[in-house]
Amino acid sequence: MPKQIIPAGSDPTAIGEVSAPPFACLPESERLFSRRAQRLNTLAASHELGPYLRFLAALAEAQHGVQAGLREPELPNTEARERARTFGMPPLDRGRLAPNVIVETLDRLISAASAIEKPATAADALGRLKQAAPAKRDGMVRNVLADAIPMDALAEHVYVATALQVHFARIAARLDASALVPVGDGACPVCGGPPVSSIIVGWQGAHGARFCVCSLCGTWWNYVRIKCTLCGSTKGIGYQEIDGGPGTIKAETCDSCGCYVKILHQHKDPALDPVADDVATLGLDLLVREGGYRRGSFNPFLIGY
Repeated sequence: MPKQIIPAGSDPTAIGEVSAPPFACLPESERLFSRRAQRLNTLAASHELGPYLRFLAALAEAQHGVQAGLREPELPNTEARERARTFGMPPLDRGRLAPNVIVETLDRLISAASAIEKPATAADALGRLKQAAPAKRDGMVRNVLADAIPMDALAEHVYVATALQVHFARIAARLDASALVPVGDGACPVCGGPPVSSIIVGWQGAHGARFCVCSLCGTWWNYVRIKCTLCGSTKGIGYQEIDGGPGTIKAETCDSCGCYVKILHQHKDPALDPVADDVATLGLDLLVREGGYRRGSFNPFLIGY
């Protein structure tokens, strides 16, 4: 598969166009997943991964649908949020989530997913998840939050991850974006989660700004261009893409940490979605890995690839 390696200094978007982008943009949980489903279905229409993308689209519709009627999520109290801000910590502590708080969300997701047309492996995994004891489900929740998903149970954990995305997006949507502070390279300022990808936006007042997008809660946070989103290095940054493509999705590679994260040029194509288009460009992952780079972002729908 041909590739094109682009030196960091030749990134075509003028950084000088950026005015004053906000530090963080919180997810619109009531529209986040329905929009993603629409994008996945659009991509599936002419893609070699069409069946899988359509399955993910149906799963995203399920994520949207299960929110109706869910009780209001419990936010950290004011004191806890202020303490997190003072010490540069995310207000939502992934490590302290009580698994029982997502029981209703996960149960609804399992029920909705049962009606989805799916591959045999996904159907078998859903069956195992249905039969799993509460303690085992709690363990799966902890695995996803720790980014430590066992290879022998990948598919079951995907469903758990989708429920956690709903739960955390609903909480994040209710926070005050102006109260958020940076918490470190490669970490979401809301929940500490890793990025799924980064995006160059074309918004008025922020044209050309780059945002990382959280793989868990869906928060976008502003991050300096031509800088590794994982280790913060500004040395040895390069860009790779599939030769002959539209030039809207590239892999930003870092020679310092040996990892890469995709960068989506939404200012060129407003339809790009940080999760859907990450999955749809699996070929780029395979290409970049041939060069010895490791995937540094997290996407539950690409676990195992």
